[in-house]
Amino acid sequence: MTGKNDLAKDRLGRNAEAFYEALLDAHEGLTFEQCVRMDTRLILILASQIGDPELLAAALAAARKGAK
Repeated sequence: MTGKNDLAKDRLGRNAEAFYEALLDAHEGLTFEQCVRMDTRLILILASQIGDPELLAAALAAARKGAK
């Protein structure tokens, strides 16, 4: 079972900037609605890869807290 502490791990390291740029590039030319749909699909794809309900619940809680 994966613990909530795993959210604090930086798994991208030096690749974080490259992923951020790729994420921005993926949104290029899309409408706001298309961006929202793409982001939602990306979240579902990544959640499927993670597959740990406890970790996903912790991630949702962290994201919601950061959104306020």
